[in-house]
Amino acid sequence: MAGDERLARVALTRVLEPGDEAGGRWLREYGAVEVLRRVVAGGAVLPGASEKRWEGLRARGAKVCPERDLAEAAQAGARFICPGEPEWPAQLDDLGDVRPIGLWVRGRPSLRTWALRSVAVVGARACTEYGAHMAATLGAGLAELGWVVVSGGAYGVDGAVHRGALGAGGATVAVLACGVDRPYPRGHTELISRIAAQGLVVGELPPGDHPTPSRFILRNRVIAALTRGTVVVEAAYRSGALVTARSAQRLGRFTMGVPGPATSGLSAGVHELLRGEAVLVTDAAEVAELVGDIGDLAPDRRGPVLPRDLLEPGAARVLAALPGRGTARVAEIARDASTSQDDAIGRLYELQSLGFVERHDDGWKLTRQATRPGRPVFGEGDER
Repeated sequence: MAGDERLARVALTRVLEPGDEAGGRWLREYGAVEVLRRVVAGGAVLPGASEKRWEGLRARGAKVCPERDLAEAAQAGARFICPGEPEWPAQLDDLGDVRPIGLWVRGRPSLRTWALRSVAVVGARACTEYGAHMAATLGAGLAELGWVVVSGGAYGVDGAVHRGALGAGGATVAVLACGVDRPYPRGHTELISRIAAQGLVVGELPPGDHPTPSRFILRNRVIAALTRGTVVVEAAYRSGALVTARSAQRLGRFTMGVPGPATSGLSAGVHELLRGEAVLVTDAAEVAELVGDIGDLAPDRRGPVLPRDLLEPGAARVLAALPGRGTARVAEIARDASTSQDDAIGRLYELQSLGFVERHDDGWKLTRQATRPGRPVFGEGDER
């Protein structure tokens, strides 16, 4: 029966469209073998199927040959996995009745193992140079941190993030809206072949099947469910990347966005997400901190350390008490610093040795070093 169920699911990938909720309900209530039997042998019409739809399903069912599909997949280096099998990622079950019938997988690693530590990065096809740069940087950074990077293999952001992960020698998964033996878009044939050799190419549709606009949209729910969280890099208001993000939100996954210029239409959809429940991220470490385990913390963000930042509080108060121009007497400085004159004198000589102040007769004034923007003690990127 297990073998019959598996063959039936293979056959049904040619009968039912991805994300068919009614089909998913039939599978749950009757099982794949019974659903296929009714479609192919002309059994009782399944509940909720109109006459027109039933005729369409019957026409598709007349052409199924699961053994042939499995043989063609094997020639392309692909395999078929079903719900409940060892390689099946259990998080896809969160999709309920729109869960995939099964998945065609091309590549050697285990999809279940890789999906446990994966992040989706999606975005505009017609992205800007900024979007492509951020996507590639995120892909490489996440790969270097040991995360599997998942995207859709499309032009623009998808392609950039896959290349970033591959360039870093990391793991990446492309989820296609067509057969895994049929790279799409054709301009990414070489890229998808590299992904299949170094990572995984995944799809719901059987060998040779072609993509359609609706299949692209429905494919996005798999990307969202497969991963711990989704990052959107550049997306207009009607972008398919937003469909992935909203699917992730419905499933209780993390949703993140990379901000862009406020005037950019390609970032308008991302900014709308960020005004809601999405979290703003700017690099791989921030993504990993959100979706990772306890202790996966991004480094603290701070500006360069200036010399006056290293002063003790008492010396800093005395320095702040000196006027920006001209001189001041010790009594005035002590009063404004809320300290005694003896303490102020000691602090002033300390500050003089550090080059912040200088004495002029009975008064003290700031040096040029203290009155101009300070040179960082530690520049950005310097080791401390």
